[in-house]
Amino acid sequence: MHLKVNGDVHDVDAPDHWTLLEVLRYRLGLTGSKQGCDKGDCGACTVLVDGEPMISCLILAREAEGREIVTIEGLWPLHLARGGEGPDPVQDAFDRYGALQCGFCQSGMILSARALLDRTPSPTDEEIARALSGNLCRCTGYTQILQAVQSIVARARGVEPPRRSWEAANVGRQAGER
Repeated sequence: MHLKVNGDVHDVDAPDHWTLLEVLRYRLGLTGSKQGCDKGDCGACTVLVDGEPMISCLILAREAEGREIVTIEGLWPLHLARGGEGPDPVQDAFDRYGALQCGFCQSGMILSARALLDRTPSPTDEEIARALSGNLCRCTGYTQILQAVQSIVARARGVEPPRRSWEAANVGRQAGER
């Protein structure tokens, strides 16, 4: 089969029953999409297929032929190819807001957020939460994850981004409160 992944076409031989996740990880060596539950519950294997977040453990690889697939490994280079500088803004925000945690959910969360921002550049907090609802974070880092996405939206609106969760906790201490 021929798969277009991160802008490159790959000729891949794999059994008909293999999922897109299996082909990405075990034939193409793209291990950023994590193999979590293998039943579509955790979102750790989320990739973008034609710009939409998809759970790659539930898609047969053959169903992805002729479609544009983006994995976490391709996000930064594609951002640069579109004229951006540095990492994709979602990756940068996750870093700045400490939303990386253990990293297991990271690629799925980032790609889900990127898909949301591509179709809705100024989403509401409810839309952000809904877009990320298919991704589970085992570290319970949802506060930083939501703040990271909110910071991108705030910057696009020209307003002050949310204070990072640890900054808010330190405000009282800096003022001498305990």
